Amino acid sequence: MGEEDLIELKFRLEDGSDIGPSKYSQFMTVASLKEKIIAQWPKEKENGPKVINEVKLINGGKILENNRTLYEARSLPIGDLPGIVTTMHVVLRPPILEKKNEKLQTDPPVRNRCVCCIL
Repeated sequence: MGEEDLIELKFRLEDGSDIGPSKYSQFMTVASLKEKIIAQWPKEKENGPKVINEVKLINGGKILENNRTLYEARSLPIGDLPGIVTTMHVVLRPPILEKKNEKLQTDPPVRNRCVCCIL
């Protein structure tokens, strides 16, 4: 892997702080990049992500898909200019409930209401 295969990225967190910059292969998948972000997540921040599905990476206003490489996403302005650090925004998704019934158990029961009263 040559120097020309590397792009320099930093990741802007929701509070305005950054992770990086660091150099990454343009052939790395977005999922692998998210794993690296989770590993570098500042320990002092509460509620950091645990799995890649809790992380959304946004670049150029577009959400990057896990199965794509950074090279495949080149239609976005990733590392187009040498020596320039590209900033991606990191947004955390709330954890997904593992059981659909958990949410239903916390909701109050609905009894004898017509559809117009529920809406």
